[in-house]
Amino acid sequence: MANFNKVLLMGNLTRDPELRYAGGGTGGTAICKFGLATNRKWRNQAGEQQEETCFVDVVVFGRQAETCNEYLSKGRPVFLEGRLSYSTWEDRESGAKRSRLEVVAERVQFLGSRSDGGGGFDRRGDSSAAYSDDRRGADRAQPAAPQAQTPPAAAPRGTSSPASGGYDFDDIPF
Repeated sequence: MANFNKVLLMGNLTRDPELRYAGGGTGGTAICKFGLATNRKWRNQAGEQQEETCFVDVVVFGRQAETCNEYLSKGRPVFLEGRLSYSTWEDRESGAKRSRLEVVAERVQFLGSRSDGGGGFDRRGDSSAAYSDDRRGADRAQPAAPQAQTPPAAAPRGTSSPASGGYDFDDIPF
C-alpha cells in the first residue's frame, strides 16, 4: 500500500517564532516553532455566512528555521509545504499520556511585502521569499533557454559552403 503525507497551508502566524538549537548553543541544528491560523468560510443551508479558524503548530529545521525567525513575526502571512508529524510522551508532572499533531515545514514562502507585515528576502534577493531545505536542486544552475540559432550566411547560388556540407545548391533536386 502506498503512503503519502503532504500538507499545504496558507495562513497568518499566531505568535512570534521561537528559535532554539538542538544540543544547546549555535553548534546544533536550528529548530523554529510558530503557530499558524487558517480560516475557512462557507454558507450553511440557510444561506448564512459561517467561518471556522484552524490553529496549527509548525516546526521548521535548519537554515530555513533561522530565516523564518529572522523575517517572520506574529500576523505575517505565509504559505508552507510540509508533512504531518504525530508525537506522544508522558507528562513529567502528572504522568499522563500526551500527544501532539504538528506540521514539519519543508518549504516556507513569505507572502506579502515587508511594509504590510509579510515577506522577506531570500538568498537571491527576491521580495517574495521561498526557501527550502531540499537543496538537491537549489544550487544547481538552471539550464539555459534554447537559443534561436541563426543560419549561416548562404553562399551565392551555385557555390558550396561549409554549412551546406560542401554540396552545390544546383545539384539538389528540389
